[in-house]
Amino acid sequence: MVDVTDERSIAARIRAGQQSFSFEFFPPKDDEGEKVLWQSISELEPLKPTFVSVTYGAGGQTRDRTVAITGRIASETSLLPMAHLTCVGHTSDEVRSILADLTDAGVRNVLALRGDPPAGPGTPWVGTEGGVDYASDLVALIKETVGSCVGVAAFPEGHRDAPTLDDDAKALRAKYDAGAEFAITEMVLRASDYFGLVERAQDHGVDFPILPGIMPILNYNSMQRMVELSGREIPDEVRARLEPLRDDPAALRAEGIRIATELCQDLLAGGAPGLHFYTLNRSKATREIFAALRLGD
Repeated sequence: MVDVTDERSIAARIRAGQQSFSFEFFPPKDDEGEKVLWQSISELEPLKPTFVSVTYGAGGQTRDRTVAITGRIASETSLLPMAHLTCVGHTSDEVRSILADLTDAGVRNVLALRGDPPAGPGTPWVGTEGGVDYASDLVALIKETVGSCVGVAAFPEGHRDAPTLDDDAKALRAKYDAGAEFAITEMVLRASDYFGLVERAQDHGVDFPILPGIMPILNYNSMQRMVELSGREIPDEVRARLEPLRDDPAALRAEGIRIATELCQDLLAGGAPGLHFYTLNRSKATREIFAALRLGD
């Protein structure tokens, strides 16, 4: 049961009634990237997001940076941080150690993910001896170890490894049963896919909030690669608007912002509890969409 009075709980904030708006960052690889990240955080903080999240590199490669960044956000800003955590490359004891580090850093919210297979998306899953193989098991481990508020991933078109959409919904139900309190989707490409996911989740008895993930198309080739990694395709109606602009980066970027803004409007109008922006550690596009939606009014 979510304690709706706990201001440190993301689930409580989402369930409080107001639309949730959140931003996602990733740990930078070098000092220059670190400067860009903190500049973006400082530019987005005035928008007063419900929370911000920090991703976790494949195989735990960014473990220390994830802990350090979320801890610094918790101690030096007004933002509520959430750390991502995956099953990949960690024993259960190592996960408990990471959770202890996060708790010591003041981080009380965790996004529990299975993570991509060590060899990359679409390859067979290889577990870690002494670890867990499913996000639902990771959720249970987090809840029994530190009792943090736990979010999970959801997939508008189904996870690429799920045989059917029904199997995908059953996997989401397993995370819910393990103690997950909300979900964030991978990037939504069509509003109808998001609403289909919500309906399937409800049909399987999952009643936690599901936040749609938003990533504007600012570079066509980069987005094409990201979509392919998740086993999907850019919708035909989106291609039709962007293909003629592939040789005009500025025009393509502007159209990508318009498409993302329209998608956000459709999602909110249809009842989505909020929006989760994948910022790629840059604030400008997110701030433009935010302004177009008049979210700060």
